[in-house]
Amino acid sequence: MECPVLFYFLLATISFETTTAISQNIYASENPLPVGSNVTLFSRINVTTGAWMFNSNIIVMIFPGDRIIDDTWRERVIFNSTTSSLTIRSLQVEDSGLYTLQALNFFRSELTLSVQVPISNVTLRANATNLVEFNDTAVLMCTVANGSSLSYVWLKGNTVVTASGGVQFSDGGATLIIVRVTRYDEGPFRCNVSNGISQEISLPVHLNISYGPSNTTMMIMPMKYIYKTGSNILLSCSAESSPAAIIRWMVNGVYLNDFSPQLQLEMVTESHSGNYQCLFYNTATSRFTSASAMIRILAPVTMVSIKMIGPLPIQNHTFTLICETAGSVESIIWMYNWSQLYPDNTRNFTMNNTILTFDPVMASDNGNYQCVASNPLNSSTSEIFTLEVIYGPEKPTIMGPNMALTGDNVTLNCYASSNPISIYKWFFNDSIVANTSEYVTPPLTRDMSGMYTCMAYNNITGKNSTAYTMLTVLAPVTMASIEIVGPLPIQNHTFTLICETTGSVESIIWMYYWSPLYPDNTRNFSMDNTILTFDPVMASDNGNYRCVASNPLSSSTSEIFTLQVFYGPEKPTIMGPNMAMTGDNVTLSCYASSNPVSIYKWFFNDSIVANTSEYVTLPLTRDLSGMYTCMAYNNITGKNSTAYTMLTVIDPIMVHVEAPMNPPIEGHFYNLTCNVTGPTEHIYWLKNYEPLHENDRTVFYMNNKTVTFNPLEQTDTGNYQCMSINTVWSITSPPFKLLVNFGPETPIIDGPAFAETGHTAKFSCSAKSVPPSQYHWFFNDSTVANTSVFTTGLLSFNMSGEYTCMASNYVTENVSISVKMLTVIEAIESVMIRNNTVPINSENFTLTCEVNGPYDKIYWMKDNMYLNTSTAKANMSYEIENNTLHFTPVTMYNDGIYQCVATNQAGPHASPQYVLLVNYGPLSVHILGPDSAKVGSSVSLTCSAASQPDCDFDWFLNSQPSAIKTGSVITFPATKENEGNYTCKAKNPVTNITMYEIKAFTVDHASTFHIPSNMMLMVLVALSVTALFN
Repeated sequence: MECPVLFYFLLATISFETTTAISQNIYASENPLPVGSNVTLFSRINVTTGAWMFNSNIIVMIFPGDRIIDDTWRERVIFNSTTSSLTIRSLQVEDSGLYTLQALNFFRSELTLSVQVPISNVTLRANATNLVEFNDTAVLMCTVANGSSLSYVWLKGNTVVTASGGVQFSDGGATLIIVRVTRYDEGPFRCNVSNGISQEISLPVHLNISYGPSNTTMMIMPMKYIYKTGSNILLSCSAESSPAAIIRWMVNGVYLNDFSPQLQLEMVTESHSGNYQCLFYNTATSRFTSASAMIRILAPVTMVSIKMIGPLPIQNHTFTLICETAGSVESIIWMYNWSQLYPDNTRNFTMNNTILTFDPVMASDNGNYQCVASNPLNSSTSEIFTLEVIYGPEKPTIMGPNMALTGDNVTLNCYASSNPISIYKWFFNDSIVANTSEYVTPPLTRDMSGMYTCMAYNNITGKNSTAYTMLTVLAPVTMASIEIVGPLPIQNHTFTLICETTGSVESIIWMYYWSPLYPDNTRNFSMDNTILTFDPVMASDNGNYRCVASNPLSSSTSEIFTLQVFYGPEKPTIMGPNMAMTGDNVTLSCYASSNPVSIYKWFFNDSIVANTSEYVTLPLTRDLSGMYTCMAYNNITGKNSTAYTMLTVIDPIMVHVEAPMNPPIEGHFYNLTCNVTGPTEHIYWLKNYEPLHENDRTVFYMNNKTVTFNPLEQTDTGNYQCMSINTVWSITSPPFKLLVNFGPETPIIDGPAFAETGHTAKFSCSAKSVPPSQYHWFFNDSTVANTSVFTTGLLSFNMSGEYTCMASNYVTENVSISVKMLTVIEAIESVMIRNNTVPINSENFTLTCEVNGPYDKIYWMKDNMYLNTSTAKANMSYEIENNTLHFTPVTMYNDGIYQCVATNQAGPHASPQYVLLVNYGPLSVHILGPDSAKVGSSVSLTCSAASQPDCDFDWFLNSQPSAIKTGSVITFPATKENEGNYTCKAKNPVTNITMYEIKAFTVDHASTFHIPSNMMLMVLVALSVTALFN
C-alpha cells in the first residue's frame, strides 16, 4: 500500500489553481432530491488519476488501477472506475453542497447538489381577522411542520400577491403584512410553500374588513329643477358600508322620524320646499357621511291675455295695451312678431312690464303682439293681439299710360296708403268721371287728351289727398317702304334712297344689316331722315337696308332693300406657268373683280384664241413662246381691263448622279457629281430621301454640283439623289446606291474551349466586311480550312493548341485575325444508372450513377427538372451522396423519369432515361358483381386491386382450402350449390403482400326469405374465414 499512501499524500497537498472548473463534465442522476434517496454523479470523461471531493473534502481518491474511499463515506459511497461515476446512498440534508471531480493536471468540474426535506403541514393564521379600513394592519403568518429550502408564494384568490407600497413580506416571505388595509384586502389568502421536490398550499384565511360609509349618493325621482304643487317625489340615498350604516333624514336642519333609505313626498305644496339631507353612520368604523339636495315647489301660471286701454290706435297719437294674468307670475315679456320686444324711443313698459305704451303709435308698429307670463315652473302665452294703426290717406299714386292711340281704352289705377281703405273719385276737366279707384276710359279720340285727377278720402281720420296724370292721344303709323330716286347704283356715282310712310310719324331711322345706320363721309340723311344719299356709292356699301318709321306708341319697318353696286372690271389676274416644256398643254386662268361678272377674251400675237376666262393651249412648240393677253369687259359700266403674261417654251431637262471609277473604300477620299442637261438655278442633295447637310467630312462644291466625302465612313452607305430646281419646276435624279467597302473587322470565333478525345470540335468565324470576307483557318502554322466554318477531325491530346482564323477583303486589301485556344481532355465514355434492389413502396432504395471516364461533378434530373434535395416535398425523402441517390424510403410519389448528368470542362453528359416505377400494394381489394341472381342465370364476379405490378388472383368458396379459380374474373351458374362467401385472394408477385376480400352471394327463390348480403357477411365471416385461413 505504499503507492496508494504516497498518492493520497500528493493529491491532498497538490494545488488545483492551474485548472479551470468546468461544470459541464459532471451531472447528477437527479437534482434536487429528497432526504433518504440515492444519487449517482456521472462524468462525461473517464478519470484515471484524480479525486471526487465534497466541499473541498476528499470522498474518493482515484489512481490507475485502484481507488481509496474516505472512512466517513465508505458505507454510503460506490465508485465505478469504468465510468468514474460516484453513487451516494441514504442522502441527508447535510449532504447538500459542492461536489468536485478533479482530474490531475487535466480538468476540474463542479456540481452543486441540493438534498431537501419534503414539505408537509402548511398552516396559515392571521394576527386578527376583524379589521377597520385605513386604521388596522393585517399580519398573515405561514408555518411549515416539515421541509427545507423553502420558497413562499402568497395568493389572494387566484392572483399572486407582490410587494408594493402597502404590502410587505418578512421572515423570508413567511409573513405577509398589509399596512392600512382596504375593503379590497378581504382575500381569501393562501400561502404556497415549495422547494425543489415538493409543494403544499395552506387552507384559505378570510379577513373581515369594516369600511365606510363612503361614496354617498342621493337620487331623486323624477329629477327636476322645480316641481309643481300636487307632484309626488321619491328621494333615495345609498352609501357603501360594512356593516350596513344607520340612516336618518333632515329637512332644513330638522330631523324627520324616518330611518329608511327612501323618503316619499306625496301631493306636495309650496311648503314642502327646502334642503333635504340624508345622514349615514357606521357603528363599527364610527364614521359619518351625508348627501343633500334642494327641492323647490311652485304653483303654475294659469291665464294670460292682452287688452286695450283708452282710445283707438290712430297714427301719431298715444296708445296703451295691458297684460292681464292669473297665478304666481315672476316675469312678463312682450313678443312682437314672435321675437322679444324691447323698449325704444316710442314704446315703453311700466308696472313690471304689465303695461305697454306707444307714444306715439305709428303705422310701423303694426303687427302681432303677445305677452308671456312665467315662473321657473312654467309659462303661459296670451292669444295673438294684432295691432293695425289707423292712418291716411297718404299721397295717391296713379298707374297708367301717358300716351295712347285713338280708338284704345285706357285703364288708370289710383292707390293711396290708408287704414281703413280710402274712398276714391276721378275727375277730367273738373267733371267726375268715376267713383272707384280704377277708371277705364271710353274709346279715345284726339280731344280726350288732357289732365285726369284722383282724390282719396279716409272716413275715420277725416282726411283727403289728390294726384293727377296727363294723357296724350296719338294716331298710329301704318306703312314704311324704300324706293330708288334717280339712276342705278354705279360705283363712284351719286345714288339716292327714300323712305315713304303713312300715319303720324315722329322719327325715321335707317338700318344696315340689323344695326342702326349713322351718317359718315359718303352717306347723308335729309333733315327728317326721309332720304338717304350715297355720294359717291361704293362697292363697300353693298348690303341689306331697311327704314323704321315710328311714334311713341307704334312703328312700321320696311321690307329689306338689297343694294348691289355695279363696278369693274378691275385689273385682271392671270394664273399659270411662265415656262413649259415642248409637248405640254398649259392652262391659263383669268379673273377680274366685277359686278355683273365680266366677259373674257384671250389674245396671242393680237389674235383671239379663247372667249372664256380659262384658256388651255394646244401641245406646245418652241414658236408658241410669247405674250398671252386677257381682256375683261362689263356690259353695264361699259368698261374693260386687260392683263398679259409671258410664256417660254423649252426642251426637257435630264438629271443623274455620276460617280468616279475607283471603288468607295472606308477612310479614302470620294465624290459624287450631279449632271444636269438644261437650265437650272439650284441643286440640292438627298440621302435616303432626306436632305443631305454639310459637316466636317461632307462638303459641297461648284454650286452644290459636287459632294465630297473626306474621309469616307461606313455610315455614308445609302441612296443618293440630286434635285435640280428652277422657277418652273424641280427634277430629282434616280437613286444612286453608294456602298462603302470596309473591313474586315476583328473576327469573332464561336467554338468550344474544351473538347474530348475521340470527338470533333466545330468553330465558326465571322468578321464584319463589305464585300464579305474570305476566311482561312490555321493550326500550328498550317492551313486547315478555307471556309468560315471549320470542323476538326477526331481529336487527340496533341490537337490541343491555338486555332487561328484570318479574314481578308479583296477590295480593301485588308486582313484581320483572331485566335481560339482549344484544350483536348480525356472523354467521358458513358454514363449509366444502375440499381441493385427492386423499388418497393416504403422501403429504402438506391440509384447509382456509373461514369466511365474522369468527370468534375454529378447532378440528378427528374422529369427533365433539376433535383434539389433541399426543396423536396413533404411526401418525398431522398438524399444525394457522391454518385448515389438514396430514397429513405421510396414511395409512389417518387415515380418518374430520372437521369444522372456527369460534367467535365467540355460539357454535360446525361445518362439514358431511367423510368422509376415503384412497386406497391395491394393497397385495397374490391369485388364487383351481383349479391344475388335468379336460379340458372350466369354470374360473373370481378376482383380488382390497387397494386403495382398487377396482382395474381385466386378464388375460394366458403371454407374450401384450395382455390376454385385463378384470374381476376370468376363465372358460374346461379345454383344452390354455388351459394356462399366468395373470397378473392390478391397477391403482388414483387412485394409478396397478400390481401383478401369476401363477397356473399345468394340465389333468389320466390318464397324464400332473403337475408341482405351485409348481414350474411356478418354471420358467415366468423365461420368461413377462420376455417379458410387456418
